[in-house]
Amino acid sequence: MGPAEVLLLGLAALLAWAWLRRRRRARGLPPGPTPWPVLGNFGFALLPPRLRRGSWLHRRAAGADAAVGPPRLLAGLAREYGSVFSFSLGPHLVVVLNDFRSVRQALVQQAAVFSDRPRMPLVSLVTKEKGEPGLGPRGPPRPPASLRPRAGRLPSAPQDPREQQRRRSRVAVAVHGIVFAHYGPVWRQQRKFSHSTLRHFGLGKLSLEPKIIEEFKYVKEEMQKHGAVPFSPFPIVSKAVSNIICSLCFGQRFDYNDTEFKKMLDLMSRALEICLNTQLLLVNICSWLYYLPFGPFKELRQIEKDITTFLKKIIKDHRESLDVENPRDFIDMYLLHMEEERKSNSDSSFNEDYLFYIIGDLFFAGTDTTTNSLLWCLLYMSLNPEVQEKVHEEIERVIGPDRAPSLTDKAQMPYTEATIMEVQRLTVVVPLSIPHMTSETTVLQGYTIPKGTVVLPNLWSVHRDPAIWEEPDEFHPNRFLDDQGQLVKKEAFIPFGIGKRVCMGEQLAKMELFLMFASLIQSFKFALPKDSETPLLTGRYGLTLAPHPFNVIISKR
Repeated sequence: MGPAEVLLLGLAALLAWAWLRRRRRARGLPPGPTPWPVLGNFGFALLPPRLRRGSWLHRRAAGADAAVGPPRLLAGLAREYGSVFSFSLGPHLVVVLNDFRSVRQALVQQAAVFSDRPRMPLVSLVTKEKGEPGLGPRGPPRPPASLRPRAGRLPSAPQDPREQQRRRSRVAVAVHGIVFAHYGPVWRQQRKFSHSTLRHFGLGKLSLEPKIIEEFKYVKEEMQKHGAVPFSPFPIVSKAVSNIICSLCFGQRFDYNDTEFKKMLDLMSRALEICLNTQLLLVNICSWLYYLPFGPFKELRQIEKDITTFLKKIIKDHRESLDVENPRDFIDMYLLHMEEERKSNSDSSFNEDYLFYIIGDLFFAGTDTTTNSLLWCLLYMSLNPEVQEKVHEEIERVIGPDRAPSLTDKAQMPYTEATIMEVQRLTVVVPLSIPHMTSETTVLQGYTIPKGTVVLPNLWSVHRDPAIWEEPDEFHPNRFLDDQGQLVKKEAFIPFGIGKRVCMGEQLAKMELFLMFASLIQSFKFALPKDSETPLLTGRYGLTLAPHPFNVIISKR
């Protein structure tokens, strides 16, 4: 046996010893499938596609096929291991919460412990995490030398002491925007400012209503162009929803034929679709895989580059045209606040890096989730014409055929609201929420949850729990109505999450959903083309749950 073989054997023995030692220490953890050494439970992602079907994820989840998506598969595993179970993603322990009781206990009753975000390589690489106070520099892992671009001369350090200080402060703060930011003072400051600024521009207020109704006029015009010919509602709905958040953040709406705008929406949708690709998840085991020049690795890097260019150009244009006396939108307000902070606090977290990631969060979250919810609504109305007619009857009775819907109508339209809620229940658009992380070791339902554990609240499973929902897989809007036809609030209905990390855009999403949905059903009757195949209702899983492509035929009311 040569030296190389001895070295490899020794390395394998060391890894196996480390794994066994880790397993011995792991008493008290939630039950779950036995992981592979080093690779955890996702080693099957290295296998050829044919062999992957023998993996634990496919084999144990009640025989379900991968097409049904991770949330359903994880719900199947809960039947074997219990509502709280664990698995390993490389060196990272992941705990899945599959019922409302465990989700509420973790995210509400122990919110201070369960509100952090995972420090995982894929997240750090995409969000360019630079470090965090008290943790020292924690930059994203560097690729192997063979995959790194050749280095040229580095620019000299800035001579201006203020610029040096600004650069040091940027390194001292993890740049994660709002959604992926670590739970702590910086996140609270940024979220508080963002929420108050969005409210200033109409979030959750009637003052935003005219913008939504105005945008619907473009939707109506675009849909009418198709006449009685089948068409996909995806691009029209996506552009309309995105323009609402663009008006708040960028102070402008984009024409539906704007090629750059269309490209960004397509890239955003694709990024959310591939981010849970099993090959990309391997980046959390071997971080340098992110830099591979092929497959989803290359595609995700290119998407990141293109969207970065788009958003940074918008920020640059705002900086150059900024009017201190007349801030136009979120970006202007942030730039002004940033300058004020610099005067009194040289270590402020308010800087253009953070602005970029917040704008990215708002652009992504403000577009994709509401777009998918509206598309699901149109699909379910097309599949359930009797429900669609009941909604239309309520709209006719309360609003009439000509007046635009208003948020003030909402209280008088319980069936319309119940229909939207039932669609959201069945198609929760962020089915595994955004991953949480424990900031310290704790106990949940008798299990030890170590510090740094990744926590996945399976909202899809919560919304289909037969212990809470009668006939959970059936579409019944009446489940949200009482005997008098009035709306009933269900505690386990949590499409926007729960706890301190609840979706910041919940109010905006509810406004858009109601006004857009009511306007669409008031104006058109939706149906699937004759002789077309019934679209699958499982959806396309990424970070969000999108419907499979479908076409509709509209007829004017």
